[in-house]
Amino acid sequence: MPPKKKMTKDIRFFFKKTDPGSSSSCSSTESTQPGGAAASQMPADCRGKVKEENGRDGGHSHQFTVKFGRFDRKEYTINCHQPCTVIEAIKSDEIYKEKIKSADENIIIQLGKEDKECIIATHFPCSCITDGECLIISCKPEKIEESRGRQYKIIHPRDRYSVFYIDREGGVNTKSKELFRNSQAVKQFKALCVYGEKGMTVEEALKRDGRFIDDLGKFRLSDNENPNIFTDCTQRVDKLDEKSFKICLPLNKRKSDEKENEGASNNLQTGHETRPVLDIVEQSGVSVKRAVKKSGSDNTDEIYEILRQQFPDLKKWMEERFSGDSYQKEVTLRKENFGKIQQSFSEVHRIRKLLKLGESICKVVVKDVCQGSGFVLFDNLILTNAHLFKDHVDEQKMQVDVDVLALFDYDEPEPHTNYYYFSSKKTFIDFDEKLDYAILELNRDGQKPNQKQKPKKIKVPPGLMNKFGPLPQNGEACIIGHPAGGVKKMDPTCIIEKEKRVQAINNHLYPYKDRLFTIMSIKQVITDQGIENIMMGGKTADKVVTYDTFMYHGSSGSPVFDALGRVFGLHSAGFTYGFSNHTESVIECAHPLLTIFENFVSNLKKKGEEELLKTVQKEAKENQYLKEVFKAEQADPEEPMETN
Repeated sequence: MPPKKKMTKDIRFFFKKTDPGSSSSCSSTESTQPGGAAASQMPADCRGKVKEENGRDGGHSHQFTVKFGRFDRKEYTINCHQPCTVIEAIKSDEIYKEKIKSADENIIIQLGKEDKECIIATHFPCSCITDGECLIISCKPEKIEESRGRQYKIIHPRDRYSVFYIDREGGVNTKSKELFRNSQAVKQFKALCVYGEKGMTVEEALKRDGRFIDDLGKFRLSDNENPNIFTDCTQRVDKLDEKSFKICLPLNKRKSDEKENEGASNNLQTGHETRPVLDIVEQSGVSVKRAVKKSGSDNTDEIYEILRQQFPDLKKWMEERFSGDSYQKEVTLRKENFGKIQQSFSEVHRIRKLLKLGESICKVVVKDVCQGSGFVLFDNLILTNAHLFKDHVDEQKMQVDVDVLALFDYDEPEPHTNYYYFSSKKTFIDFDEKLDYAILELNRDGQKPNQKQKPKKIKVPPGLMNKFGPLPQNGEACIIGHPAGGVKKMDPTCIIEKEKRVQAINNHLYPYKDRLFTIMSIKQVITDQGIENIMMGGKTADKVVTYDTFMYHGSSGSPVFDALGRVFGLHSAGFTYGFSNHTESVIECAHPLLTIFENFVSNLKKKGEEELLKTVQKEAKENQYLKEVFKAEQADPEEPMETN
């Protein structure tokens, strides 16, 4: 029997309710930094569509080790900072590329260091791995598992799963039966560790696992502690957590299967379906209606009613969200808005202006921690998000082991990129977690990576502070930054007015409206992230601007421009949910730069930074909106200025 595993604690605290501005969007630093510094890198599979703004928000941070072969003495630490599969987490370390050349389907992952104890699937959820656990990786020339478990699957907290063990040796009527796709490889271990979302049947869990044969038939599980207790394959996995079983097959399985196939046309009369509806929905991601057709049942209303009765709160929520023709109306409105974006941002003079302003935008690398984006304020000061430095700040200083680089002109992919960079001083000029901003001072000596000759003096690009503008309530916007830590990108988008945020989220979720389990999970995740705070009546509803963008991982700290080329926002957060092969977000938001500037000026006054304050005022004198901030401060420093 496999040992009882102490699983990781419930990671719902990772999605705990916070202000969106405090959410982290750091992706791990790229593998090669200026001067050859090595760091870890989030794999492309984990980053998906380069989307994450709440990715490390509430503390999904655990650690396990990996060995490449049982006799390898070296263990490599894997730091997991967002919900993903085990193989995705392991691929985040560069050593994986050196050690493993096989496809995922050929990989075996042993759980723990015990001698050939038990193995997990490559798509095993990271949330089900105990903090500090050791995994041993090996490869086989033959396929071990099918890849169906890695498709369209949200990674849940640990308490949403049942994790149980299936012995390599079967129980009743299995002595001459093949149970696994690669029996020779699997039978080297004592057991297979299997997982299933609560509510899923045993049969669904084993099919999704990918290591068992497809035609197990109507099997049962016998409890290892009490072999006289059986669990049918149609039972849910909810009560199986941490238990060990053997697979038992019916007598004359082949004849039973033939008889079942002969009677397939009479399934509706006998009360059995050729394939469970929920199995089709879960495995293929199709709508319930299409799944019903595939299942052989034509009683759609009855099946819908069963699902609705199981989730009354979800039914009420969906009826409120998708009433009448609200979806089609919003689609029409989005088409109109897209036309406006196309009209403004297809004009060459606007693009040329944005490209010029984009020279002041940098990739911010917090070495061995994460990366984001930022831009020059003025002189050698840059503005970025505070959450990039989460857990690495002592008062107003970075911790001693933290180094920060600002990379400019990072516009072309390796090896053609011709960027230059500046290191940052350790003390923040200003730092505010609530508004999620940090102002850093760069050292004045810029460098180019691997430059052998003494370089010419490299200057920091011009600042954008004198381009600050008011927060628009609607209209066009454009974000420029470094999503996924890659080359600079821009994304024209539309501002989502606060009155329309709920509808925008509904529109995003509309494609899932018939996939009840999926939409329920998404709703729970974004609710836990505090999405209600930015809805009408929420505590930050009037303090952020919202939009829809593909700029996720690594783009935190990007400036947000209006159609006139004014900078009005600091891109800070998004409300995300993750599939195993990509991440999505229902809505993203930014903090108004005039609010940040007002707070910056107020903090300089409080700290008595008179010289810097004079410099700021001098730099801001050509901008009417920034001048208003100084006037308001002089008139009544305690009265906040209206910046909307």
